[in-house]
Amino acid sequence: MIRLILNLLWFAFGGWLSGLLWLLGGAVLALTVVGLPWSFAAWRIASYSFWPFGREVVWRDEFTGREDIGTGCLGVGLNVIWFVFAGWYIALSHLLIAVAEFITIIGIPFALKDLELAKLALAPIGRTIRDKP
Repeated sequence: MIRLILNLLWFAFGGWLSGLLWLLGGAVLALTVVGLPWSFAAWRIASYSFWPFGREVVWRDEFTGREDIGTGCLGVGLNVIWFVFAGWYIALSHLLIAVAEFITIIGIPFALKDLELAKLALAPIGRTIRDKP
């Protein structure tokens, strides 16, 4: 029940905007053939941005138990390109929002989720989102 309340508060006070911006970013990336690997990652982040409580971000090889194209050398290269062109300033925006949320006691759970989003924004390729046990 507490997860539902936290998710509803998150969504009402900015989660919808964060999710929509990630969806828009993924759509812009999908307009080019080159941006397709990152568009799928952006859409995964959007789903997490809309409803983060009760879910966690994990490396895909830890989740599936085997490596794939996104968790190997190609994934590292795609994450480096992402970091240079988009990841660092998206992560910085989530970090600044988290600092503002940490100022209040009630905002601490939301700040922790924004820090997770900042970490995810740095290197999204090879990650997946799963429900917490």
